[in-house]
Amino acid sequence: MSTREPADGTDPRAAAHEDHALGHRSRERLAVDGEFSDFYRKNIRGLIGFLVNQGASLTEAADIAQDTMTVAYRRWNDLRSPRAWVHTVSSRAYIRRFAEVREEPVDPLPEPTSLLRTNAVAEWEARHDVLEQMKALPPRQRQVLAWTISEFTPKEIAGQLGMTPEAVRASLKKARQAIAKNVAHGEEEQ
Repeated sequence: MSTREPADGTDPRAAAHEDHALGHRSRERLAVDGEFSDFYRKNIRGLIGFLVNQGASLTEAADIAQDTMTVAYRRWNDLRSPRAWVHTVSSRAYIRRFAEVREEPVDPLPEPTSLLRTNAVAEWEARHDVLEQMKALPPRQRQVLAWTISEFTPKEIAGQLGMTPEAVRASLKKARQAIAKNVAHGEEEQ
């Protein structure tokens, strides 16, 4: 039995091999897409909260988080610690934006979006006092506290911010003391 070549001159075995390779790449891409989608769903809200805790408005935080996740998707196969990576990249992006002149004196109430739960406005209002206290902190203390709230250890924070774990703990202690002092002072005034 002889194998005839198709009229277009292609080798049927090569075409079958190419189809198999394309199918394999498609399956790999689907697996990566699924893995990233799970990561995105589990981390986007926390990443937005992390940025808000550093002082970003809700709108800024959502924009930066979305931009960071877009870059993470493109680099997904190269990321070793995706959660730490998106926190580091988004934090740096916020710091770059923060360095620019800010003219928005008060953050508006958040509008419900697909990135936020429907009760996000109520949560925002409940946390507003704490956020105001955090905004009064020096930038490094606010940054360390935001990382801590996002459940990173002092050792992990130190690695991401280029600090020693002791320096992280000291900044965290100062931040907590300042907030406690301000809260106690506010209660005395009432």
